[in-house]
Amino acid sequence: MYSFMSGGLFCAWVGTILLVVATATDHWMQYRLSGSFAHQGLWRYCLGNKCYLQTESIGEAPGGSGRWPGQSVTSQPRGHLFCRWRNLWFREGKGPTQAYWNATRAFMILSSLCATSGIIMGILAFAQQPTFTRLSRPFSAGIMFFASTLFILLALAIYTGVTVSFLGRRFGDWRFSWSYILGWVALLMTFFAGLFYMCAYRMHECRRLSTSR
Repeated sequence: MYSFMSGGLFCAWVGTILLVVATATDHWMQYRLSGSFAHQGLWRYCLGNKCYLQTESIGEAPGGSGRWPGQSVTSQPRGHLFCRWRNLWFREGKGPTQAYWNATRAFMILSSLCATSGIIMGILAFAQQPTFTRLSRPFSAGIMFFASTLFILLALAIYTGVTVSFLGRRFGDWRFSWSYILGWVALLMTFFAGLFYMCAYRMHECRRLSTSR
């Protein structure tokens, strides 16, 4: 029983760390736009050496002023790279793309919260006496890890579908990057964590039933 929980706890720690890194970093997708390298995550997209929030237009200063401090109107970047992205951004509308970003972010955050709760329950499962007699700690931890897996799957499915159908058609030489891959690895880790804890729960129940006879 404890060997299963130890393996599940290890997978849970690794999966949660990878999940947080994948959510926070800006390398879910990378592509070339007018010969320039660019990449984006769930919160920002980066072109060249500059990064922008997903809610900002390229070349627009934070706050919507359209001009950076100390920058004149004539010095604002108006290159072909910026104009092309701006046209794509407004052509499709901010509404659908913003909803897609929000859904992916929400599911990734919920997954992180479930995985963290599962780790707490998993650590408490090593105690001999459960706090709630009707609710097993290994079973609760397993449920939280499976819920985390489900949320990761929903987030990655939404991101994959929209990227392939919308972004992938508009940018040449694009591919998913390492933050996106870490999300899939985190999915596997949280799934195996839940599986190990469920095995520990079943083993505990079998021992309890055999000793009660």
